Amino acid sequence: MVDDEPAFELSFYCGTCPFLFRRLEGAKEKLSLQDVQARLSGALHELDEGGVIDAYASLLPEGEYLPLLLSVKPRLVVPGEEGDYFSGEQVTTWGIDQFWGLPEYPHTPYYRTFETVVDTDAHLYEFVVPMVPLVWNERERVKRYVTLMEQGTVPTAVAVSTLDVCEPAVGAPVDHYRHWGLTHFLLDGHHKLEAAATASQPVQILSLLTLGESLAGKEDCARLPTLRAQPSAARSERA
Repeated sequence: MVDDEPAFELSFYCGTCPFLFRRLEGAKEKLSLQDVQARLSGALHELDEGGVIDAYASLLPEGEYLPLLLSVKPRLVVPGEEGDYFSGEQVTTWGIDQFWGLPEYPHTPYYRTFETVVDTDAHLYEFVVPMVPLVWNERERVKRYVTLMEQGTVPTAVAVSTLDVCEPAVGAPVDHYRHWGLTHFLLDGHHKLEAAATASQPVQILSLLTLGESLAGKEDCARLPTLRAQPSAARSERA
């Protein structure tokens, strides 16, 4: 929700339906804070450097959050095209939607950043999702970030995040396992993510993971720092 308007539809609470983020009409504004922009122009060296967490906490609903400081190298994905999780890995496990006869559709391009093995029956997928259309980004600003990143600057974006753990109730068409979906919804950093994807450069994300709204237990959420420290590995590369 943004200003009491639905911004994204998320995974259904049962946990057996496919993992989902679907952009709605309420996702139409960025949530940048000018007071901390200078702190975010480069990499943060510790979680709450410069009071960034306190600043963004004022925008979020009261609740329990796990802050994570992550380095990502984003790859832009367009739904239905190469690399799309929803028409790739998800279909392999759940098949296509039996009513529409199509894969799930997120209604937005998004970034894939990382994936790794959780265990023999589970795999973690990480996504970064913009709150506004990419065409709203200012071209010159994206180019400036590309130049800075190619010179070695690693700027920081801020996101509110969820972890959803989903598994089919019955046997999957090909590959039955638990999908861990770690999704970062951008509050600040839309130009930075596009620039990083354009230049194939890293960018930092300060993630505020909501424990109360995630479709995962606190124990699973607590495993994320360790899982994110593992080497990236595709599902097909598992032992």
